[in-house]
Amino acid sequence: MSKKQTHYDVIVIGAGPAGYVSAIRCAQLGLKTASIDNWRNKKGQSSLGGTYLNAGSVSSMAMLESAKIYSLLSRDIHKHGIYAENISIDIPQMIQRKDKIIETLSHKIADTFAHHKIDRFHARARLLNARQVEVAPLDLSPAFILEGKNIILSSGSSSIELACAPIDNELILDPTAALNLDSVPKKLAIIGAGIIGLELAGIWSRFGTQTILLEAQETFLSLTDQQISREAYRIYTSQGLDMRLGARVISTKKANKRITVDYQDHEGTHSLRVDKLIVASGRKPNTDHLLAPEANLVLDENGFVHVNENCRTTLPGVYAIGDLTLLGPMIAHKGVEEGVFVAEQIAGLHTPINYKILPSVIYTDPEIAWVGQTEQALKAMGENIKVGIFPLSASARAHTMDKTDGMVKIITHADNDTILGVHIIGAHASELISEAVLAMEFSASSEDLARTIHAHPTLSDALHEAALALKKRTLHLPLGK
Repeated sequence: MSKKQTHYDVIVIGAGPAGYVSAIRCAQLGLKTASIDNWRNKKGQSSLGGTYLNAGSVSSMAMLESAKIYSLLSRDIHKHGIYAENISIDIPQMIQRKDKIIETLSHKIADTFAHHKIDRFHARARLLNARQVEVAPLDLSPAFILEGKNIILSSGSSSIELACAPIDNELILDPTAALNLDSVPKKLAIIGAGIIGLELAGIWSRFGTQTILLEAQETFLSLTDQQISREAYRIYTSQGLDMRLGARVISTKKANKRITVDYQDHEGTHSLRVDKLIVASGRKPNTDHLLAPEANLVLDENGFVHVNENCRTTLPGVYAIGDLTLLGPMIAHKGVEEGVFVAEQIAGLHTPINYKILPSVIYTDPEIAWVGQTEQALKAMGENIKVGIFPLSASARAHTMDKTDGMVKIITHADNDTILGVHIIGAHASELISEAVLAMEFSASSEDLARTIHAHPTLSDALHEAALALKKRTLHLPLGK
């Protein structure tokens, strides 16, 4: 940590994926850069990476990998002619593994900061005006002011709390606490069947927890393509998840180390008694303590920072990126791209972001990934479209992996064959979607995909077959299936 330097070309507030990438890119471009971040790990130490690394996607993925291995060994390994007995789980050991992954990756970010001579401050930051930031160190040493020619706000987001389910992180948990339980609850309820709720449900249900998701919306995964969401609902319920749609939680009560959850649906009011309750009802931008009143930075009614298409706020030289804005969804790679975009703007470069082909991923098992428009959205706009689908049940590679649930769906414009959307549910969908993003970035047609030689048998070959399906010439699926 450096306190000698007080004037910087760029000050970045927040070191999640948007913030730390932006700081690194600024430094690469020769800008003297400071990073201010207040995340504390379990040891009370600085841990770069924000929620994404410390308590979000990476943490969830690490725990899901452990859960998948346990599920395979305890339920399905016999299909391979392998028999295992006395399988047991050590949740604290799994948490320790997760924490080690976080520590390793956080240290790699810190090493990169050091390599680029980025000054780090483990502190709370408050924007005073267009050029000054107040820094309050977490070690309780005196606060001080840094001045920057440019300031990038990247303080991320946090879980929305519900008055009907006040979080205590003992019985009623936020998503961070839900990834740090020291034992497997017998019965668990989750408020919210969105991305976070589904990812957490997929972990604990595989450890044997009876898992119930209470979703206030009548539709499941409304942002995804409806055909994909229907398939996801079928798969996840067949895995044992109890998903109750149109279920609005109205109250909770704690007694005898358990929680009673009261909720309403179209049939009336119901009560549910569980060991743990997770609140996964969405996220809000971390702007509550980010701004001094005199800063006069414009926020909307939900606390998001108002920015233009270049991530510029209403204050000259002040930018906002990542979860603080409504330019795109709250996903890590959107923040990463905005971090690079703003850094290059400051350096005099202009490399705009194409938000229309920003991929989205749900890290469940199987995964869901998509890019572009959904079929229902395109039909609502009156677009003339064609749809090609290839089920993974027809994929040789999927069969060898015992991962035949899911499909690849490609939507094109019927007149010019431009790819308008690609939607995947299946094993490694998060990896497969990149080919679709690249194709759309270069304005490829489905014919381009159909003519591209794919290794066979592979999961990516399903993209090839879905493109062929648009031409009614699939090679591994009878026409009309």
